[in-house]
Amino acid sequence: MTHVTLAVTGSISAYKAADITSQLGKLGYSVSVLMTEAASHFITPLTLQVLSKNPVSLDLMDEPRPDKVNHIEIGKETNFFLVAPATANTIAKLANGLTDNMVTATALALPSHVKKAIAPAMNTRMYENPLTQHNLERLKKFGWEIIEPREAVLACGDHGTGALADVNIIIEKVKEIINEKTI
Repeated sequence: MTHVTLAVTGSISAYKAADITSQLGKLGYSVSVLMTEAASHFITPLTLQVLSKNPVSLDLMDEPRPDKVNHIEIGKETNFFLVAPATANTIAKLANGLTDNMVTATALALPSHVKKAIAPAMNTRMYENPLTQHNLERLKKFGWEIIEPREAVLACGDHGTGALADVNIIIEKVKEIINEKTI
């Protein structure tokens, strides 16, 4: 069974992680969820735990198994790593190898063969900022697939590109990338 690790970061779109988790489970994937602390302000870990049927990892310093390092073990168990939604902050951290939370530490600990995708979600000006675009290009060079955000009226009221891709598009992209891996 393919094991998908879904990493959820602190965007208003974090509530969509529930639908992503549910749909991946219905497709037969085993799903584990990681969250940043900021994400837990938008959606509770309990919601994602119930939907994934797995514990949600939030705190990098929480080591539930004394004989294992949690973020290393999660990386070893992962076949596909998805960050959705991905904030500008998390994108910058991933692009530069910063590991101050469960999401970024696990991402850095992934074996090189693990496929990775990221679905940005943020204000248009943040998304179009040359620094964010540079960080996304850098992630592409390191093998990350980018699931492009869509144009919409954003939570702040602005209209532009930056809204999380539709959940169905994210799911289709995950299936496509996973199937590429097995061919």
